[in-house]
Amino acid sequence: MAKEIPDLVAEARTGTGKGAARQARRQGKVPGIVYGDGKDPVPLQLDFNPLLTKLRAGRFMSTLWNLKLEGQDDVRVICRGVQRDVVKDLPTHVDFLRVHRNSRINLFIHVNFENHEASPGLKRGGTLVVVRPEVELMVSAADIPDHITVDLSGRQIGESIHIGDVTLPEGSRPTIDRNFVIANIAAPSGLVSADAEEAAAAEPAEAPAEAEEA
Repeated sequence: MAKEIPDLVAEARTGTGKGAARQARRQGKVPGIVYGDGKDPVPLQLDFNPLLTKLRAGRFMSTLWNLKLEGQDDVRVICRGVQRDVVKDLPTHVDFLRVHRNSRINLFIHVNFENHEASPGLKRGGTLVVVRPEVELMVSAADIPDHITVDLSGRQIGESIHIGDVTLPEGSRPTIDRNFVIANIAAPSGLVSADAEEAAAAEPAEAPAEAEEA
């Protein structure tokens, strides 16, 4: 399930502080920093447009990147923060954490749902309600899963799917100890209305109140 590690091209940034960051932005760059793994932090900058494209593609912060800095060895990194302009919602700064093969890291992993056609509940008109489209797992940096899979075969209306029902990739585990819900099969609105009407019809009618004596 491990995916190929994509490259992320950046360049070293001279100077730090707000003034240097503003200068980088004027040049069409997004300032950032890479830190961790017992080494000194290194200020860097990335071209704005390619970075924005990657951010809009999704899963940027759950992807292991091969950071390429001119004059330095390639290094594996995970994005640990993206600061954005409060008005335009565009990236203004990015933080990266160095990792190595033995690193254990917490990442949000995408959830795929398959075998919809094998779910009796969905066949009856039920709706798949996704509670968690992503699940935070502790994984190995050497083997980050692209996704986890939820099999909907045999699922009936009213059933909930918990994290304990899912086979996780080897070496991965949830960061939350409890058996939380990922999704459920909700009844179609027509069935809910019919059930409500049946329940109302089954209730005994109230006896009319007796008139008070004069």
